[in-house]
Amino acid sequence: MSRKYYMRSFLIAAVLIIASSFYYLPYYVAKPGMAQELEPIINVEGGDDASGSFMLTTVRMGRANIYSYMAAKMSKYQELYPENAIKSENESDEEYNVRQLHMMDDSKNNAIKVAYEKAGKPISFQYLGVYVLNTLKGMPAYGELKPGDQITRVDELKIESAKQFMDYVGSKNPGDKITLKFKRDSKTKQTTLPLKNFDRDKKRAGIGISLDDHEKPITEPAVKVNTEQIGGPSAGLMFTLEIFNQLTDGDTTKGYQIAGTGTMSESGEVGPIGGIKQKIVAADNSGAQIFFAPNEKGNKQSNYRQALATAEDIETDMKIVPVDTVDDALNYLETLKEIR
Repeated sequence: MSRKYYMRSFLIAAVLIIASSFYYLPYYVAKPGMAQELEPIINVEGGDDASGSFMLTTVRMGRANIYSYMAAKMSKYQELYPENAIKSENESDEEYNVRQLHMMDDSKNNAIKVAYEKAGKPISFQYLGVYVLNTLKGMPAYGELKPGDQITRVDELKIESAKQFMDYVGSKNPGDKITLKFKRDSKTKQTTLPLKNFDRDKKRAGIGISLDDHEKPITEPAVKVNTEQIGGPSAGLMFTLEIFNQLTDGDTTKGYQIAGTGTMSESGEVGPIGGIKQKIVAADNSGAQIFFAPNEKGNKQSNYRQALATAEDIETDMKIVPVDTVDDALNYLETLKEIR
């Protein structure tokens, strides 16, 4: 066969391989991410430095093509998730990203609240408005409002809670119009929308948005948490520990490299997260000595149990510590001898 034939066959194969890499399957692949020090991310005014580190752990998540799908099938610490396990029904990529970023905001707010209360420092919250998570196709808000918009006023009513907004709109009838003031990219905008029935029974009317409250913490001393495009609520526990450490005298880390994961409630309870196996691998790769994992009150399938099994499997020396509350983590840290 001629050299020209081989060259043509090679080019065709190359084009097919490249093209197939852009064909996505209805799955997401989760891989070990990294453990990132929180001290450069979080800054409490007047806070002191630590000799050790608190670290958040991440999972690399992406759409699966045929090659990443096969790689995940053959890898022990990559996992495949059906698309409907990651995204809500009919949720766009933009809406998914906005939802993840909003969950991160909630996680930061809870962490700040718990840390300041534990440290005995003053904190309050300024209400910013109703946060638009997504819009429903075929409803009046679709194309007029976008995920991430912040509704501050409906007609002449200043919004002070999502419930207040829903109660006000719920008191109207289909066909009535409401005028909304909202912020988008720091600019104030206004739109007037008719109300439309939500369901076949025609018992509910609205504009077709999913929403949540949006608040900003007011603290003394001031705190800044720069998470940029990190999404999701799973760093709540580690945020709380880092903020508390900067707020209080002494070094809570005792010189150790401490990673972990878990959501944080307003009352200081630690909740479970996804991707615990990948986070254990990420923390071990980053040299963490201690890892806090949600205990889920001793559930046999808890994050802690999965973390412990993964740690044993990869033969790490990292200590896996179960926690149900932020107090569990703080109490454990108090028992450590300081590294000198």
